[in-house]
Formats: sequence, C-alpha cells, structure tokens
Amino acid sequence: MILAAGTALLLVAVTLFGAAVLLPSAPDVPLDRRRPFDPEPPSSLTRVALSAVRSFERLLAGRSISLFGRPELENAGLRLSQAEFFLLVGIGAGVGMLVGTVTVGPLVGLLLALLAPFIGKLVLGFLAGKRQATFDSQLGDTLQLLSGGLRAGHSILRAIDAAAAESQKPTSEEMRRVITETSLGRDLLAALNDTADRMKNEDFIWISQAIQINREVGGNLADVLDQVNETIRERAEIKGHIKALAAEGKFSAYILIAMPFGIVAMLLAVSPNYMNSMFTHPLGWAMIGASFVLMTIGALWMRKIIDLKF
Repeated sequence: MILAAGTALLLVAVTLFGAAVLLPSAPDVPLDRRRPFDPEPPSSLTRVALSAVRSFERLLAGRSISLFGRPELENAGLRLSQAEFFLLVGIGAGVGMLVGTVTVGPLVGLLLALLAPFIGKLVLGFLAGKRQATFDSQLGDTLQLLSGGLRAGHSILRAIDAAAAESQKPTSEEMRRVITETSLGRDLLAALNDTADRMKNEDFIWISQAIQINREVGGNLADVLDQVNETIRERAEIKGHIKALAAEGKFSAYILIAMPFGIVAMLLAVSPNYMNSMFTHPLGWAMIGASFVLMTIGALWMRKIIDLKF
C-alpha cells in the first residue's frame, strides 16, 4: 500500500513537472487587455526542455505525421506545438512504464506505456468537446452582440470584430480567426462555415446561412439574427429538458459499468487471495475476456438508448 501511494505521488509530481516546463508561462490574459509581458530569463531546466522540443520538431519536420496535429491541438484550445505534445505523451509513457514496472511488473509497465498515446487522444477529445460545449453556450450572447453591432450601423465584419473583443473564450478566439482569415483575402462565408465545422455546431451553420441569404436577397440582417437567436434559445431549452430526462438513464449506465470493477477492487482489498484463481487459471482469463466483451456490448447498447438525437 505504501509503495502504491509513493508511485502515485511520483506520477503526479512528474506530470506537474512536465506541465510546468512545457506550458507557456505568460499570464492567461488577452494581449490587448494587459501591459506588455516581460518574461524572466529562462532557467537552465527550461533551456534543456526547449532544446528537447526543438530537436523533436526537427525530427518531425520531414515527416507527415497527422497524430496530434495542429488542428487537433487548436480544437482542444491548447497552445502547444505537435512536438511539445508528443514530448508530454512520451513523458507520460515513461512514467507509466516506471509505475507499472515498480508496482506490478514489466509487462504492465509496457502496457501502460503503450496506452499513453490513446490517453493523449482521449484528453484532446475531452478538451475539444468541452470547448465546443462552451462555444455553444455562448452562441446566444454572440448573436446579441452581432445584431447590436449591425443596429449601430456597423458592417458585418465590424460587428464580428466587436463580438470578438467583447466575448469570452473560445468565442473570442474563433471570431478573431474569422476576422484574420477575411483580412487575408478569404471569403467570409467560407471562414464562418469552417468555424461551424470546427466547432461541430449546427446552430452556427444557421448564422452563416442567414448571412449568405441576406447577401443575396438583402433585408435587415439584425432582425434575421434576432429570429435565429430566438430559435436557438428555444432549441437550447428543449436540449435542457432532454438532458434532464436522460440523466437518470446515464447515471444508471455509469453505475452498471463501474460496478464490476468496484466489486473486484473490493475483493482484492479485503481478501487478495480470493481472486488468485481468476488471474492464474486459463478459464479465469477466458471469463475475464468474455466479461469485457459483454460489458462493451452492454455499454454500447445503453449508450444507444440514452443518446437521443434531435
């Protein structure tokens, strides 16, 4: 027990060390809202980390590796390069191998090291989903800012620029990206459609279509955006009702999936020798494999039931 606690503390310490070295040290405040930031001279440890990152960037420069590419990192809201994230995953793999080897054995350590890229992929997916949900929750306020700017006499580009200045992340980042792309000569509708695809937001597609229709047939775009905003708010209210009704089913699914692991952990803690035959006999391994297959089928089945499309 003491050895397991020590290895867990070692894992946390190494993870925090890697994050402190590789993540940017500048304050998380927009540049136009703060004074120029004067960073302190890098320490020797930071210089070593930067040297490792540059070496890894040169290694990846001549290869087309799509894993942990820039689009994935941008969608997750991480200000890291592909080499920096690869280095973090490599550190995690090394720590996992060390912890698994010390606590159980080299085979488990190798398994944890191989799981590091998959965990990194899951982390990026989780962060991207959280960022998309935040963007969706800010969409109503964004539409109000756009319609207010249009009523004040601004053009659509100026209204988007004002919305970028007044909004919170990630809306401010996406709106600034639209302004930057259009200033470089890209069509506004193409930039808005890319934002909708990147955020996987159907409601934002309506905004792009409303702007496109207004360009073709004319009319009061502010009133159109207000109507779109009202429709989006009604859909958000329906989403809230559906999530509340499906919450009980989701909670039951989580409990049913976690129950076998909890029972096994309790048995190992109370009587470690009770489960020895399960892990040493071939029939036990076959039963474990069959249980994983059945649990996967059951989890997918329950997910299909409670994941409502509307």
